[in-house]
Amino acid sequence: MKKILYFMLAVGLTMTSCENDLDIINPNNPTENDFWQTATDAEQGVNAIYSTLHRGPIVLWQWFYYTVRSDEAFSRSPRVDIPNNMDKFLITNYNFGETNWIYGDNYIGIFRANQVLANVPDIEMDPDLKARLLGEAKFFRGFFYYNLASLYGNVPIILEPSTTTMQPANATREAVYAQAAQDLTDAAEVLPLSYSGANVGRVTKGAAMAMLAKAYMQMRNYQAAYEPLHWLVEGPGSEIYGLLENYRENFLSTTENNKESVFEWQFATNESEFTDNDVQTPNQNYGSPLAQFIAPANIGFSDAEIRRWVVNEFHEEETVTGERDPRLSASFFFDSTDVRGPEFSMIYGQTFAQRYGPNDTRVWVRKFANDAEPGRTREGFRSANNYRFVRYSDVLLMYAEVLNALGRTQEAYQYVDRVRERVGLAPLAVVKPGLSQEAFLEQIMHERVTELAGEGHRWNDLDRWGYFESQEKLNELIERDPAFSTFMLDRHRLLPLPQRDVDINPNLVQNPNY
Repeated sequence: MKKILYFMLAVGLTMTSCENDLDIINPNNPTENDFWQTATDAEQGVNAIYSTLHRGPIVLWQWFYYTVRSDEAFSRSPRVDIPNNMDKFLITNYNFGETNWIYGDNYIGIFRANQVLANVPDIEMDPDLKARLLGEAKFFRGFFYYNLASLYGNVPIILEPSTTTMQPANATREAVYAQAAQDLTDAAEVLPLSYSGANVGRVTKGAAMAMLAKAYMQMRNYQAAYEPLHWLVEGPGSEIYGLLENYRENFLSTTENNKESVFEWQFATNESEFTDNDVQTPNQNYGSPLAQFIAPANIGFSDAEIRRWVVNEFHEEETVTGERDPRLSASFFFDSTDVRGPEFSMIYGQTFAQRYGPNDTRVWVRKFANDAEPGRTREGFRSANNYRFVRYSDVLLMYAEVLNALGRTQEAYQYVDRVRERVGLAPLAVVKPGLSQEAFLEQIMHERVTELAGEGHRWNDLDRWGYFESQEKLNELIERDPAFSTFMLDRHRLLPLPQRDVDINPNLVQNPNY
């Protein structure tokens, strides 16, 4: 899929004045009437949906709201609006650019999906290809609604190509999650198990099943989440997916689209984006800016850092051979990325001690970095390293959590053990046999930190586990992350809707207590 050139579908706008209507079609631009004609048009329309993942608000700022806003990370960016809005819950501007961009870009993705769903059915083309492309559009519409439900909650549900005159009303958060689940269910029915050649990286039935389970879990409908997870873990999905022997290979550009990857965002370097004299051209950027913004100081912007308590989670157990959990060095840059300490921990060609001194305690996410590339000394805005948004280890831990929620705790042990044993930890059944349902959930919380830290799931994990619903649970967060001392239980679980949208749409109501 790295070789697919994403086509940005042009949308014509009609301009009007208060006195005279002006409706002039640019003959050089495609219009809706002449575009949706062929199978190539259909595929390019779907590729435009994929390209939404390349937009900075989706790959970058959405990650901040899923990760930095949670208790596992924080920001001390010199841009004070980043820590205030994305970390400390000091939200005073309901039109804060990055927040609004995430909202808007998810709707851009929905608009593109709706264009495909409205127009492709009428195209005469191979029926199997048509069904697959419509399934891809349904998948992404469900994925974008999943993000909107997770972050904003009570947003409009739009199921047809939007127009400038639409004034949709809020739906409930539950209804938005339900729409995501319906779209993902529809997608799973028609998407293939896998792809070959240039199509590798397109969304599959397994990706739809995993995202469907996530949507149901956020709704706390564990019985519904069981079915897609069972398909992935004990059904046909078990023949497609598995765990890599080497945990670190999940985050290297040389080992992309491997058997552990269930839903992977494809990034690449577009060599034609710039001319030889580094002048930007109209060609699209296929890379990710995430590595640049979260890389260590003097290598990138260092706008996000991991809290030290997360590192301490990895020290709770040693491997069966008495060594440190290998996921720690694969996950973070810090003073002991190399277990021997700052004098041996290499950070882009220099030791940690050389760069930051022997006593610096900062921690940065390594999972999106390109430090494995020979000679790499800095990050950039166009990383070609794919984002593995759902890995199979995540699926196994979700399945264990669901089984436990359904009162099948003893059955759940084996799936946690598969994740643990990959990195050399003793089976949970050996070190903690006979856990109660509540204690097993606490263990799952630990396992998801050590396996998935920094990958963009922590906020939804906390939400699902009820941390934003009681002062008692909130106090636990405050102990780990002082930023939560300004969190208001009746307010900050959701972001504010863009006030500009509320102001121009009389049917749209701002989220509670904003």
